[in-house]
Amino acid sequence: MSDQRTALVLGGGGITGIAWEIGLLAGLAEAGTDLSGADLVVGTSAGSVVGAQLTGGAELEAMYGRQLEPPAQEKVARMTRSNLAQYAWAMVRSRRNDVEFRRRIGALALAAEKAGLTPSEQQRLDVIGSRLVSTRWPERKLVITAVDAETGEFRTFDRDSGVPLLQAVAASCAVPGVYPPVTIDGRRYVDGGMRSAANADLAQGYDRLVVLAPIPRGIGPLASVDAQVTGLVSRVTVVSPDADSRTAIGRNVLDPAARAPSATAGRAQAATVAARIADVWTG
Repeated sequence: MSDQRTALVLGGGGITGIAWEIGLLAGLAEAGTDLSGADLVVGTSAGSVVGAQLTGGAELEAMYGRQLEPPAQEKVARMTRSNLAQYAWAMVRSRRNDVEFRRRIGALALAAEKAGLTPSEQQRLDVIGSRLVSTRWPERKLVITAVDAETGEFRTFDRDSGVPLLQAVAASCAVPGVYPPVTIDGRRYVDGGMRSAANADLAQGYDRLVVLAPIPRGIGPLASVDAQVTGLVSRVTVVSPDADSRTAIGRNVLDPAARAPSATAGRAQAATVAARIADVWTG
């Protein structure tokens, strides 16, 4: 398999998505398939946090253990009905034009920040920084996704982009209307999940692909994970939360209290998908 290049795509899904992905990765490693050595790791939103830890040298068991710790002082956030209504209206007005949709969502994010409906940018950077094991880009290939809040342009950041890792991850996690856009080189950026929940198409050119997708579906201009991976690589599998994991995750993916149950459920789910993933990764 030395000439077979592997890619791991880690999708978005809030605080519970981080926990579920880490639980799944830890369980898979325990079952004999360690995905942490992927030649490429793509992280979107929650996946950017996991990807930065994974490629930054964090041990999977240590990552998993942190997910089981009490949520302490971290505040609960949520997508309000107003946020969801604004998202829906942006989709309708964009008429399936993906760039226009992202531009409207970016405007929503900037307006929410201006109205004081989000934490400050520095507060958010502090939270994201507490989740990372290092703020240095890893030597391994890590790609993090974001969207320009003003233009709707999709951006990717890596160690050659000149962008600090902390800002790249914070931008990828900047859920519009909930968290503030993040400033990078004078531009404001929001969640990379506003293009796709996983942006799995960035793995084009690799031979073996595993996608961990807390939110696999697409809606309006947002492509589903299945649509993105169809015909993309020769060997691919997509894993999304099973019934028990969905129950553990609950209704609010931004609730720190659901972190530990989500990690535990992800680890349990690993046993049910380990053979399928091993076949793609090493078969």
